[in-house]
Amino acid sequence: MFNKNIKIVLTALIIGIAVWQFIEGNIGNGIMYILLSTIFVFLYFKNEIILLSFLRLRKQDFPGAKKWLDKIKNPKASLTRKQQGYHSYLNGLMVSQTNMNEAEKYFKNAISLGLSMDADLAMAKLNLAGIAMSKNRKREAETLLSEAKKLDKHDMLSDQIKMMKQQMKKAGQPKQQFGRAAGRGGRR
Repeated sequence: MFNKNIKIVLTALIIGIAVWQFIEGNIGNGIMYILLSTIFVFLYFKNEIILLSFLRLRKQDFPGAKKWLDKIKNPKASLTRKQQGYHSYLNGLMVSQTNMNEAEKYFKNAISLGLSMDADLAMAKLNLAGIAMSKNRKREAETLLSEAKKLDKHDMLSDQIKMMKQQMKKAGQPKQQFGRAAGRGGRR
C-alpha cells in the first residue's frame, strides 16, 4: 500500500523513536518500536499486495488476485526489481489460460527481472515451454524444459515435466498411415 521509499522513511523514523525511548530509559517501549520497524523492513522486501495476490491464487480466486494486482498502478516506481518480477509472474499465471501471447510476455519479463525462489522460476520456465510447444518451437521448449527440471530441486513439477516431454514426443512422431492396410481390406 505504501511506496517503497515511504517504507524506508517510516522504518528510519520508528528506529529513531526506539533510540529515543532507550535513552529515556523506557527499554520495553524501545524494543516494541524496534519490532514494529521490522514489519516495514519485511514489507520493503515482500510487497503486501503481492502477498495478498498469492493468497488469492492459492485459493484459486483468479478475479480476486487480479483485483489485488490491479491496485499496483506503477510497478516500476513502487516495487523493487524482484517484486516487479513477481508482479509479472502473477499476471502471467492469470492470463496463461486465456491469452498465450500476453502470458509469454509476462513470463519472459518475470525471468529477466528475476524471481527469488527456484520453484517459481521453474514454474515460469515450464509455462514458457508449454507456450513454445504450442507454437511449434520444439527446440526452445526442450531447452526451457531442461532448465525447469534443473531448477525443480524438490521434484514439485516432475509430473508436469514428464507429461510435457511425452506430449513433445507424440508431437514429434509422424502420424501413422492407414492407407494401404485399410485400403486392401475393403476392396475384396
